[in-house]
Amino acid sequence: MRVGDPGNWMWAEACALIDRAERLQRQFFHPDLSAAPAASWEPPIDVLETEQELSIIAALPGVEPRDLELSINEDILSIAGLRRLPAAARAAAIHRLEIPYGRFQRRIQLPAAKLELGRSELVNGCLFLTLTKQL
Repeated sequence: MRVGDPGNWMWAEACALIDRAERLQRQFFHPDLSAAPAASWEPPIDVLETEQELSIIAALPGVEPRDLELSINEDILSIAGLRRLPAAARAAAIHRLEIPYGRFQRRIQLPAAKLELGRSELVNGCLFLTLTKQL
């Protein structure tokens, strides 16, 4: 490639953006295992609705049921808890840590319908919630 080739500039910009993204990720997703109530990350969710129910799936791999808290306050569902570092990581030199650990919380605005928790199940790293609509 020539010196003034736009491909060189685009490649350099792409590499700089990747470096910046990795720095930001390290800054915002550091493990916070303190007892502080502040959440340091939010799990991704799917929300599905039918005429009879509202289904919510939250990705929580590595979270134990004992470390999970669910609450509904008016029209807000809160999924909170703690993902602990694996035991092997406590005595190891960490070279890369992309999976967020520590306290988490996800608040979900519920629709105006009257809902009742029908099912709550933690399977294969996903929390499955079914909220039944009350007529």
